[in-house]
Amino acid sequence: MKKIIILTIALVTIISLISLPIETSAKTIKQFEAEVNKYTAELNEVKSKMAKNDADIAAIKKKIANLEQQMVDAQNEIERLQKEIDESEKEIERKSEESKSIIEYYQIANGTNAYLEYAFGAKDITDMIYRMSVVEQLTEYNDKVMKELEELIKNNKKKQQELSQKKVELTKLKDDAEFEKKRIQADSASLRDTVPSIETQIKEAQEMVKYYKSLGCGATEDIQACQYRIEQSSGNSLPSVGFFSRPMRQGYVVRGKSSYHTGYDLSSYNKSEPIYPIAAGSIHAIYTDACVGNSWCANMGIRCNGNAKIVVVKHKYNNGYVYSSYVHLSSYANIRVGQFVTKDTLIGYMGNTGCSTGPHLHLEVASCFWKNNGGCTYEGYTNRIFNPNSIVNLPSSWNNR
Repeated sequence: MKKIIILTIALVTIISLISLPIETSAKTIKQFEAEVNKYTAELNEVKSKMAKNDADIAAIKKKIANLEQQMVDAQNEIERLQKEIDESEKEIERKSEESKSIIEYYQIANGTNAYLEYAFGAKDITDMIYRMSVVEQLTEYNDKVMKELEELIKNNKKKQQELSQKKVELTKLKDDAEFEKKRIQADSASLRDTVPSIETQIKEAQEMVKYYKSLGCGATEDIQACQYRIEQSSGNSLPSVGFFSRPMRQGYVVRGKSSYHTGYDLSSYNKSEPIYPIAAGSIHAIYTDACVGNSWCANMGIRCNGNAKIVVVKHKYNNGYVYSSYVHLSSYANIRVGQFVTKDTLIGYMGNTGCSTGPHLHLEVASCFWKNNGGCTYEGYTNRIFNPNSIVNLPSSWNNR
């Protein structure tokens, strides 16, 4: 029974290896040159959009400054009106006291109706008419002054309400402008933080065109097939890989590959777990990504812990190549690009660099790579990433490679 199980597992493994969805065909030099032109056009479009965004942001900043000044002016006017209201109320009080003083001066402050007593205290009709005229004029004067002051207070309070409403409207306009500014800035940040940048993609594609032309590949020849042929004839080809190992001695799967996740996230109880190649090959690239400030990292709610340290190993497999990437390393081992490695060569240590939620290894495999003459552009690379578990046995947890 045990032999049957072992044979069954072996048979399933062989079938899965035979039916691996690894596309080994690459592009031609002519196609690469076309993609360089396409990327250049995209770069010009991005630069144009960034320039427009910068101009829009400058205009919005000017608008915000103008709104802030209007808000300051409105507040100053509110304070000026309040002072005028306070002075008017004091004036009403002063005029009231003044009226009393005038009445007291004419000695008519006795009784409940001082004006009437003053008028009927006349010695003769002439004096009475005179006194009635004084009372009437004083009454009219006081009424006029009081009404004017009350109207002034009423108007000032109305102006205060209008200015307060204006401040609310200005605040909303300012908030809207700030929101639009942040939106444009986020758009510009997204354009600047493209990973990798369009400039980098153009540079890498141009380098590949130059490299494959120097090898003598034809304009319409498959460049990976050309490279494979030349390496075979030169005797410098990589050893063929028939079996892949796990990249760490002990660990567990955190997350698998999906439509939005390009590889397998692996971790270990040892947060500085040594990392090894999944098979023999050569160090194809050692680099850091452009994580710092990337909007995609922030949008996912993940803190960016600095540029992610990455090692890429190139393997010869099924008459083609497989490229394995080891991402978020805390540090590199003593390795160099072009160095031949075995599955037991230390390449680095598991870490938390880059767009990461904690110490882990992001293992990614593809049938080409976009850097160091890996046979495809970044767009082609993203289309040719495949599931690591199709070549590496990754159970939920393990204690050996």
